[in-house]
Amino acid sequence: MIKITAAITGVQGYVPEKVLSNKDLEKMIDTTDEWITTRTGIKERRMLGDGNPTSDIGVEAVNKLLAKKGIQPTEIDLVICATVTPDYPFPATANVICDRTGMKNAWSFDVNAACSGFIYALTTGSQFIETGKYKKVIVIGADKMSSIIDYEDRATCVIFGDGGGAVLLEPNTEGNGIIDSVLKSDGEGRKYLIQPAGGSKQPPTHETVDQRLHYVHQEGKAVFKFAVTNMADVSAEIMERNKLTSDSVDWLVPHQANLRIIDATANRMGLSKDKVMINIEKYGNTTAGTLPLCLWDWEDQLKKGDNIVLSAFGGGFTWGSVYLKWAYNSKEEK
Repeated sequence: MIKITAAITGVQGYVPEKVLSNKDLEKMIDTTDEWITTRTGIKERRMLGDGNPTSDIGVEAVNKLLAKKGIQPTEIDLVICATVTPDYPFPATANVICDRTGMKNAWSFDVNAACSGFIYALTTGSQFIETGKYKKVIVIGADKMSSIIDYEDRATCVIFGDGGGAVLLEPNTEGNGIIDSVLKSDGEGRKYLIQPAGGSKQPPTHETVDQRLHYVHQEGKAVFKFAVTNMADVSAEIMERNKLTSDSVDWLVPHQANLRIIDATANRMGLSKDKVMINIEKYGNTTAGTLPLCLWDWEDQLKKGDNIVLSAFGGGFTWGSVYLKWAYNSKEEK
């Protein structure tokens, strides 16, 4: 029996045109370009306009992905959108994106796993391909973090930006595609990284707005400690499970939260910097959008059969890694 794997056969990213630089932030809060760069590796981030929802990111990425692949919207079977900044509490942002792009034959839903959302959604989407039930699945990672960031809070406003991307999953019988995944979560971590109000525990009131509880709250030192350890551990675990070595791994695609966390993960895996996708300096942390944005930025350099490890850590806590073999020579697709 031929084994079917779910392979990424196309990728497309999108970031807004508006740039918020470290120099801009110097005029807004008590910080400096040097302070931000030294502690995070970020130089600038992109910002959506006030009237533009997260679905705008998904629509831009999906439309360009479909055009690049020469696929009609009605050919798509399933759409999964990873986001923590949905257009509405309901319906799902994936539903909105399907409507706006003409993917009328697809069913769709959102995944909320914070910065690990894309690998959660990617792994979920792959199951529907592997069963043979579906032929074309789109996985989106997109967030408008500016909508839930307090620009008076130096601990968070220097980190996050807006953006995201989408990938197309299709069946593969050559041994390429998603090979393995390790996904984990620990709800105790919510006290360190959370948006306290807006849900059923603390519905919106004048008091919750006045207390600024609808913004991201982060205890940086605790999150950093957990992320450094767990993101590195899970990346090493997936290498060991699949008998991968530092020589056989072609690329690490790490969540772009902090340059020091990325470096710690790469060091644990024994990888040199030239094997690590890093674009945090120009986009910041786009939450569920960082991994597809990395794949988009590096697509031209990816070759069929490349061993790629995706790794992420997010609020919740959530974390995990995915091992995949790239399914096409990207330059030939252009």
